Amino acid sequence: MAKSKPVKHEKDNQSKTEPALVGIIMGSDSDLPVMQAAADILKQFEIAFDLTIVSAHRTPKRMFEYAAAAKEKGLKVIIAGAGGAAHLPGMVASITTLPVIGVPIKSSNSIDGWDSVLSILQMPNGIPVATVALNAAKNAGILAATIIGAFDENVGKRVKKFKDGLEEEVLIKVSRMKK
Repeated sequence: MAKSKPVKHEKDNQSKTEPALVGIIMGSDSDLPVMQAAADILKQFEIAFDLTIVSAHRTPKRMFEYAAAAKEKGLKVIIAGAGGAAHLPGMVASITTLPVIGVPIKSSNSIDGWDSVLSILQMPNGIPVATVALNAAKNAGILAATIIGAFDENVGKRVKKFKDGLEEEVLIKVSRMKK
C-alpha cells in the first residue's frame, strides 16, 4: 500500500509521518493515471492518504477486509475509483460507515464511461456514494478535503485558500479579456 509523504507540522517544523486520513483505492493499476489526481490534490492540502488497488471482482476478500477495517485504521473518507461495471465504490460503501466518494473511470472495457458513471451514481437507498464526474479524481480529492475540513480547522483553511485561488484565477482572466 503506497503511503503519502511525511507532512510538516506547523508547530515544530519537523517532518513526521501522519496517519492516513483518506484511503484512495482503485480496481486496477490501469486506473492510476486518473486516480493520481486525487493523491496530488491531497498532497497540496497536506492530508495524509493511502493509495492501493482493491478490486471488487478479483479480490473481494481484500475489498471486504479493507472496508471493514478502514475506520479502525483512522481513515475518515474513502475515494474509490473504478471503470466498467464499477462496483468498488458501492460495495465498499455497503461495508463501511465512512463517506465514500466514487470516481467513475473511462476504462478500456467501458461503454464510453457511462456504465461506470451510472453504476456508481445509481446506488440503492441506504448505501449512498458521493459521485464525481467521469475521471474527476481531483474533485474527489477536493471533496474529501472539504469533508475533513469541516472538522479540522487547518484543513478547512487550506480548502478555503484553494477556493479563493479559483476565484482569483477567474478574475485575472476577466481582466485580461477586458484588455
